[in-house]
Amino acid sequence: MPGSTAYLAEGPHVGIRFFTYEDGGEFTARARESKALHQPWLFPPATPVAYASYAGRLIDDPSKAGFFVCEKDGGGIAGFININNIVEGAFLCGALGYGAFAHAAGRGLMSEGLGLVVRYAFGTLGLHRLEINVQPDNAASIALARRCGFRLEGFSPDFLFIDGAWRDHERWALTADMIRT
Repeated sequence: MPGSTAYLAEGPHVGIRFFTYEDGGEFTARARESKALHQPWLFPPATPVAYASYAGRLIDDPSKAGFFVCEKDGGGIAGFININNIVEGAFLCGALGYGAFAHAAGRGLMSEGLGLVVRYAFGTLGLHRLEINVQPDNAASIALARRCGFRLEGFSPDFLFIDGAWRDHERWALTADMIRT
């Protein structure tokens, strides 16, 4: 596997690891295969040039962290989860974005992977809060947020420019104290 490295965290079925440039071939092939699943909600890079730019931002920008959710059986990339807009200081917050690839959708791998990323964010990264902004009609993404313990906090009209228009979003959030046992 191109970007094969030790996992940052592991569950029973998946491990998470950082983005690498070497994963471009697998990522873009999976993105092309998953176009029908992703659109109109998500437009991951589907060409080598677009992937290199996207991965570069996640790798080089300290206000971002990009994770692959990899199947432990074979190590293939099942999906991706990014923490964007990481703010330190008194806020200690990041905004999550994610996508499953079609071959892995509906198998519980992203739920497990998101749980691992949440624990990594609240532990290793020292964040206090994570937010997910999702379009109200994106039932699969909302279901994932719910399964992972996020609470609905509000509605943001015209929040993000996606697919040629400003789209409304629901704001879901989770704080570190909500998952501590």
